[in-house]
Amino acid sequence: MEKDGLLTAKTPSIKTMLPGPEARKVLEKDQRFISQSYTRVYPLVIKRGRGVWVEDVDLNLFLDFTSGIAVTNTGHCHPRVVEAIQQQAEKFLHMSGTDFYYESQSNLASKLAEIAPGDKEKSVFFGNSGAEAIEAAFKLARYHTKRSRTIAFLGSFHGRTMGALSLTASKVIHERGFSPLVPGITHVPYAYCYRCPYHLDYPKCNVACVDWIREDLFKRSLPPEEVAAIFVEPIQGEGGYVVPPPEFHRKLYALAKEFGILYVVDEVQTGMGRTGKMFGIEHWDVSPDIVALAKGIASGMPLGAMVSQRQVMTWIPGSHASTFGGNPVSCQAALATIDLLESGLIRKAASIRTHILSQLTGLQKRYPQIGDVRGKGLMIGVELVKDPISKAKAIEERNELIQACFRKGLLILGCGENSIRLIPPLLVSREEADTALTIFDEVLKKMFPC
Repeated sequence: MEKDGLLTAKTPSIKTMLPGPEARKVLEKDQRFISQSYTRVYPLVIKRGRGVWVEDVDLNLFLDFTSGIAVTNTGHCHPRVVEAIQQQAEKFLHMSGTDFYYESQSNLASKLAEIAPGDKEKSVFFGNSGAEAIEAAFKLARYHTKRSRTIAFLGSFHGRTMGALSLTASKVIHERGFSPLVPGITHVPYAYCYRCPYHLDYPKCNVACVDWIREDLFKRSLPPEEVAAIFVEPIQGEGGYVVPPPEFHRKLYALAKEFGILYVVDEVQTGMGRTGKMFGIEHWDVSPDIVALAKGIASGMPLGAMVSQRQVMTWIPGSHASTFGGNPVSCQAALATIDLLESGLIRKAASIRTHILSQLTGLQKRYPQIGDVRGKGLMIGVELVKDPISKAKAIEERNELIQACFRKGLLILGCGENSIRLIPPLLVSREEADTALTIFDEVLKKMFPC
């Protein structure tokens, strides 16, 4: 493909069988030398990417509606992000911000403190990933409160390191073989009725679940004065792109404040403009005590951040640190990313979201196997069911759909047991969205003939 092919692409172009001959060489080497614990969904071997387009090593061209798993919110290799990386790389790559100082780290910390929810003064700890941001929040919550217990949610995903894994409860495969995990964590139902102890309808479920924590859990088995923190995703990601009812976060936050419990929000996937606001929790006007960030924060460079109210970040030097956290190159990429998001990229995505949802609503009318369409911003989940009456989960069909889209040049991923997630870069155009939805429609038509 010519050098500027990715910049002028209009539709996917699949020139070889997938995987192609060059891709198969990489897959063979991968099989021999790389940990097979990774969860590769399909054999995409990327060579380069621009915007919403990805080219593989066999020159096949794909439309990326995964954003590298909700990371490249500004698109692949945005010129302003690349420029920021190049300029910093020419100066110095590393000086360990845990022992020394450099301007980009303090500038980014200042910016994150400025834009994070709430008007209280904030401080920032930098790591390399979402799991590290969660680990830092987990440690800080215990350190600050001197309490040993924690509440997290069924369906949640917070990472795979031991502390983050202990908070996670989305798939048993994540935990199998790693016990014992960190003790003192109680998992409770999120805001959807089939897991609710009261078995109420969806609109009431959020109130019932929170009331259950107060009226049942706190009285029978979990002393609230021993709970350091509640860890919660604004919208459950791995759990199925589940958007809670309007009162869920506000009521849960009020419960936390009543008992002196820290409210820790995992914004690893929902943050940095993904939901139509800079932070997902802003949809519910809640100001958390601690926010964990990663993924979209630096447009693909490794970076995680824990933003805490300053009055909560009471640990002392040596309590926690990171050699590479807040790397100067990643910090400059993050500053460029935030500037792009604030300069209109989040607003631009809003109109595209409206268009995508209208198209999906039309598909839902034609295909009863689409059981639900949900999400905020360009964090959209599409649930598949076997039929509209039983609403049995179409797990195998969901997996087949993902593979079929890949073969047609559209990259999508699953979430939950039977949902797919549509998470294109925020700069996706209406035409690119139409191309993706046309492929989606073609695959649905073949799988579920009307």
